[in-house]
Amino acid sequence: MCGIVGYISKKENPNTLKLGLEALKRLEYRGYDSAGFAFWDRNKKEIVCQKAVGRIINLEKKVNNNYTSVFANPLILHTRWATHGGVTEDNAHPHFDCQKNIYLVHNGIIENYTELKKELLKEGHQFSSDTDTEVVVHLIEKFFQGNLEEAVRKALSRLKGTYGLVIMSKKDPNKIVAAKLGSPLLLGLGEDEFLIASDPAAVIAHTKKVIYLDDGEIAIITPDNFSILKEKQPEEIEWELEETQRGGYPHFMLKEIMEEPGAIENAIRGRLVEEEGVVKLGSLDSMTERLRKMNRLVLVACGTAGYATQVGRYMLEEYAGIPAEVDSGSEFRCRKSILSKDTAVIFVSQSGETADTLASLKEVKKKGNLTIGITNVVGSTQARETDVGFYTYSGPEIAVASTKAFIGQLTSLALLTVYLGRQREMSLIIGKRIISELKKLPDLAREILKQTPQIKEITKKYKDFQNFWFIGRKYNYPIALEGALKLKEISYLHAEGVGGGELKHGPIALIDENFPTVALCPSDSVYEKMFSNIQEIKARKGPVVVIATQGNEEIKKIADDVIYIPKTLEMLTPILAIIPLHLFAYYMATLLGCDVDKPRNLAKSVTVE
Repeated sequence: MCGIVGYISKKENPNTLKLGLEALKRLEYRGYDSAGFAFWDRNKKEIVCQKAVGRIINLEKKVNNNYTSVFANPLILHTRWATHGGVTEDNAHPHFDCQKNIYLVHNGIIENYTELKKELLKEGHQFSSDTDTEVVVHLIEKFFQGNLEEAVRKALSRLKGTYGLVIMSKKDPNKIVAAKLGSPLLLGLGEDEFLIASDPAAVIAHTKKVIYLDDGEIAIITPDNFSILKEKQPEEIEWELEETQRGGYPHFMLKEIMEEPGAIENAIRGRLVEEEGVVKLGSLDSMTERLRKMNRLVLVACGTAGYATQVGRYMLEEYAGIPAEVDSGSEFRCRKSILSKDTAVIFVSQSGETADTLASLKEVKKKGNLTIGITNVVGSTQARETDVGFYTYSGPEIAVASTKAFIGQLTSLALLTVYLGRQREMSLIIGKRIISELKKLPDLAREILKQTPQIKEITKKYKDFQNFWFIGRKYNYPIALEGALKLKEISYLHAEGVGGGELKHGPIALIDENFPTVALCPSDSVYEKMFSNIQEIKARKGPVVVIATQGNEEIKKIADDVIYIPKTLEMLTPILAIIPLHLFAYYMATLLGCDVDKPRNLAKSVTVE
């Protein structure tokens, strides 16, 4: 959830602190409320530590060029998103021990921190924060006898919970120690320099050669070399630095909405065999026989990815003929799930580091069920831990509110539907038809984006309303939920998604001239029912914005505003229908002056439970 950067080098570089702060800024999209750094000043033989509440710019102002000529090496930096303890400088990272010898930054949650803190207080340790993290640095202090990694190893054996840790010591200054359990960390291998980070975006300006740490691993990095408990081969980051820049757009979110046609193209590239009506999904081919035997699917995800799995459930049941159910990662892991041996569990996560989803994955692996992963980030924990899986290839998504990655997930679930369906009773004709329509989607998505100015004008009409319903049925019911989520995430307006048929079972009581509804009403199998639902709203004087299929003139009779999407297969309409809702949310937030890319209280990758 937070951002971690560590740097160590044998280069004589007086701009090290600036370099570290720039790397940390590339993680601002993850969401945070305070920031800090610590570095070894070898001239003064001391560790310098600074913290600030709010954005990184506040930290820079506090530094005020004081350390521009200092060779800050090693250096650790952090952006915090408050969990234990409020937003204060004392609670910001890095944290330090009683002697100000050991400094560390941490992502994750220490579940047994209360009992550890009581023990350490009895031993005379003095705490300066309200965080769970601080117990870790005092534990390391307890075991420190001159060798940092040995003290870290002993301290880790006492911890329960999750962590990505980067640690340095004044009394063992020429190294950084990093450790991972359930929270992402990677080691970037540069030229005469090493970087530790929680996200590839932080290191890509320096190197594309990285090693992703696995759970339970400890890395010891010196200016000359590094070692990990088990030997690992470096991988290549597939993104380019330019992809993590705004490219002239005012916000990353708008840039990423405009990249949605490309997200579809990336997801389907090289995977469609139209003449055979089949889809190729890499590592899934190694499990062909086992997949054929699966008679039930459970899809597990959180937030936006969870809504994608709800669409996937409709696809898989209707076209692949497999019973499917959806559960949120945060709930699935907390209840006793009944999984027969012929049940496969599909995990969907943009980052591949979502804590609740990973916790659910661990539970399923204990039961021995087949696990399938769909994620965007190569080398992520989910990608490594699932039995098989495939990537959405949506590219880096910097804005906290997910847009193009959601499109990639929907497209990937359509691919999986054809893959599994053709193993069963899906005919060649149906397979070819779905593939043919998938190939058209990028251009159809571009047609929708051409309407951006009109969608912006429609949004202006509704900027003074405080409450919104989003309604849909069947494939587009989850899109109503996602449309409402996007609006509330970035504009802070009250928005709720509800099934069109459920509106009259209670929610319709709220409808009046001050409560607009966004209705998903493409020309599909539930069109007549949705048309009736809209009429019910209009009879109560509720304003209605309708997402409809091109050519539908009838809908104008009852809608206040209409946004058209091109015609496609019913199962693929969600991929197109969400695009105008992304734009609606984006322009509403900008009109209200909200911080679109970094909405309050939210983080890009939720790595705490």
